[in-house]
Amino acid sequence: MNKKIVKRGLIIIALGIVIGGGIFLYMFFQPHRDVQATKTDFQLEAKQIVDEYLKDANVANDKYLQEEGDSKIIEVSGVISEISEDFNNQKVLLLKGKGENAGVSCTFTSATNKNAATLKVGDQVTIKGVIRSGAGYDEDMEMYEDVIMEKCDIVSK
Repeated sequence: MNKKIVKRGLIIIALGIVIGGGIFLYMFFQPHRDVQATKTDFQLEAKQIVDEYLKDANVANDKYLQEEGDSKIIEVSGVISEISEDFNNQKVLLLKGKGENAGVSCTFTSATNKNAATLKVGDQVTIKGVIRSGAGYDEDMEMYEDVIMEKCDIVSK
């Protein structure tokens, strides 16, 4: 009787490990979303999305983030005020008008980096990507934080 209980317990544990491992592998190897090939959910000016986040971040998050936590795909238009590179040598463009407190920081991928190579400060562009963080005011640092977009590419110059 005791051996039967141990045997059944081991079988249940083994099944749990196999099922859990299968779920993990399924989730881990899911294909990444192709942002550039997917239909755009919103088309906005950089100032518009920044103002929405500064007015009420919760309302903006409800609008631009899906329930699963993924960002909706957004096209943002604006003037390039700064061009830099991150630690992965990926282009980062800041769309921000003169006198504005915050802008939209757009990080390109290694695949789309080459498309941003010819851009200059002052160029008017439309960029497609996904939001990772909204604009806000950091009281401790006494400065505004930009909207952060990732997986970006140029739609038009």
